Amino acid sequence: MISPDCEAEAAAPLVRSLGHEGLEAWRRVYPGLIQNGSLVVAGARDQSDLIRFGRMTHGFETIDTARISELEPALAGRYQNALFFPNEAHMETPHALAFLLEVVRANGVDVVLGERWQPDSSSLSPDDLIVDCRGLAARSELPELRGVRGERMLIQAPHVTLRRPVRLLHPRASFYVVPWSDSRFLVGATVIESEDVSAMTVRSALELLGMLYALHPGFGEAEILEISAGVRPAFADNVPHVVVRGARIHVNGAYRHGFLLAPVMAEAVADFIGSGNMRAGLVAVA
Repeated sequence: MISPDCEAEAAAPLVRSLGHEGLEAWRRVYPGLIQNGSLVVAGARDQSDLIRFGRMTHGFETIDTARISELEPALAGRYQNALFFPNEAHMETPHALAFLLEVVRANGVDVVLGERWQPDSSSLSPDDLIVDCRGLAARSELPELRGVRGERMLIQAPHVTLRRPVRLLHPRASFYVVPWSDSRFLVGATVIESEDVSAMTVRSALELLGMLYALHPGFGEAEILEISAGVRPAFADNVPHVVVRGARIHVNGAYRHGFLLAPVMAEAVADFIGSGNMRAGLVAVA
């Protein structure tokens, strides 16, 4: 999800402003970006959560059941109102990563996957720079980092059709579903304050699947293709930072905004390397 407006619900204002830059960068670079906006819904008993979400965010239209039916016929009659964020987008992440890998290789960049790289100090000149994007593996140099767990499922549901990401709000745990090709959907919960890297528990899976079924009963017949969990790096303010220490440039702390802010972070690093410019709020020399 490339959702700068929705992310304002729980993110610093800087993330929203940078997120709009990230969205524009994706539009310039990636032809596979799907620009259908996003939808936020809540059950009849959870309308207070929808009102709160609206107060915390920007750039949305409050729509009624008729408009919901136009945007997402699969949800017709299921929700009396919703928030529609027309200026948001989404992508099928494996396709996007494959596209970017092909582009950088075509521009002469050597990419080695599946190997741990350690720089040989004897082969580095004083002018060499290392851009360090190791996430939590860099915590020995960035001790202020913490881990934030994310859980997700990839399912295939031929009986449900959605055109855009949908977030279902719930007082206990909200979740999102993102449509991919071939009737596949990425389903996830956004934030768990834990550094546990173990597999998803039965309780978490049941909660996620229960909310998915509540969104649309057609998901009850879906096939589960993949269940995964991971830990993302974050700083205390949940804003990514570029920390320059000598010849090493740390790019870290993307939190749950990795795809949204990656283009902005890359441009900030390139600008610093090229001109020495330190973008306020992002780049700092330690």
